[in-house]
Amino acid sequence: MRLMFAAALMSVAVATSASAQSKQDFTLVNRTGYDISEVYVSPSKADDWEEDVLGDSELGDGVQTTIRFKRAGKTCKWDLKVVYSDDDSSAVWNNIDLCSISKITIRYNRKNDQTSALFD
Repeated sequence: MRLMFAAALMSVAVATSASAQSKQDFTLVNRTGYDISEVYVSPSKADDWEEDVLGDSELGDGVQTTIRFKRAGKTCKWDLKVVYSDDDSSAVWNNIDLCSISKITIRYNRKNDQTSALFD
């Protein structure tokens, strides 16, 4: 059985860019009720996950973070994976068009044990 999840919002950078924003940059909002210990963002065509963009930090419930890309890439389709602190379970979303959205809000529904994401 999957445990309930919680997430928080905080500012984290995939890679920093002082002057220019990449079209793939987005805000990740945690509305799950649980802390997130790891966040991965990889091109959809990749065979493995990139680095944990949170590093040693956690993303608490009710907190948001901005995921920034070092430079604009040609790829718009990305996969997102979050890992929860309480039980190391995870949720994954595939083929997210980061060129057309700027905010992802993650929610957990305890009644049906489902984690979902709203893309804005």
